[in-house]
Amino acid sequence: MSRTTVATIHLGALRHNLARIRTLAAPARVMAVVKADAYGHGLERVARALDGQVDAFAVAALGDGLRLRAAGHHQRIVVLSGPDSAHDIAEMQRLQLDAAIHHPTQLQWLAQASPGRGRLRAWLKIDSGMHRLGFAPEQVAAVHAQLVAMQGVDPEIGLLTHFSDAERFEGTQTPAQIARFAEATRQFSGPRSLSNSAAVLGWPEARGDWVRTGGLLYGLSVVDGKSGADFGFRPAMTLSTRLIAINRIGKGERIGYNGTWSCPEDMPVGVAAVGYGDGYPRSAASGTPVLVGEQRVPLIGRVSMDLITLDLRTAPAAKIGDEVVLWGSGLPVETIAARAGTLSYDLTCGMTRRVLFVEDDS
Repeated sequence: MSRTTVATIHLGALRHNLARIRTLAAPARVMAVVKADAYGHGLERVARALDGQVDAFAVAALGDGLRLRAAGHHQRIVVLSGPDSAHDIAEMQRLQLDAAIHHPTQLQWLAQASPGRGRLRAWLKIDSGMHRLGFAPEQVAAVHAQLVAMQGVDPEIGLLTHFSDAERFEGTQTPAQIARFAEATRQFSGPRSLSNSAAVLGWPEARGDWVRTGGLLYGLSVVDGKSGADFGFRPAMTLSTRLIAINRIGKGERIGYNGTWSCPEDMPVGVAAVGYGDGYPRSAASGTPVLVGEQRVPLIGRVSMDLITLDLRTAPAAKIGDEVVLWGSGLPVETIAARAGTLSYDLTCGMTRRVLFVEDDS
């Protein structure tokens, strides 16, 4: 009996989620954000599932653009942090990648770009309030003029910003960012991209010409207390393992490292073959749910490298070899993330190399 932890990637869910995004974001076009190995789901796998259905891909680094081109994808690919060095410019031109431009140093590199390699498509990134990457609103006109004048840059300059608080649908930060972006770009005619996944859900006034959706594509939500399913999306990953032992432990006995949980009565304790060595969060507290068959049961004690322990009092029919679902359909990864003090994105991105990835079309 294999102890392998399995991440099942549901290709049909990816396609369903893309269709749902299109409905919500229409008439904007969709950039599928596939950075961080497609949020842990597999870059090439996700791109293949969506090929011919998505308008563009967005990645964090040049290397991801290279992988997508090597896999035969011809859609536009936007590198969201742009070139990291002057040497990246020629490679971006060769691969016909779009580049977000967010810093004066990148302008210096671009000024040396040869038009003979093809004009680079640029997106001028505006810092409308997140204060991470981008030009301040008062700098936008001058930077735009510089880009338009560069021989190695396509004259149609995209206009891009990123929201810091878009999941707070009643907040004031996102409207303020929308207003700053609108004022900074009102004299320009290039395509606009403002919305991330949360903004697609909560801020229709920020549609622009392109939306950049990552989390929703994988059925993930960052809205507090809500799962992707609450918005009509399906989880694209199920993480599962098996029960490898069931032991009868006496009342008062302590479970796991440092004995952080004590048995309130004589009881069955299950052991499942998964741990932080697979990417399951060590910070998951006792009481974090898992599914044994169709029954939710709580994790007890500390997560160890290879194993977790489970209170099986509510699953008396459980037996060795039964499937244990850590997250997926019926058990949102957002629920596990909340118990672990993190985000769903963190969990799906955290799968390690010993996890077996399989695909299905559901």
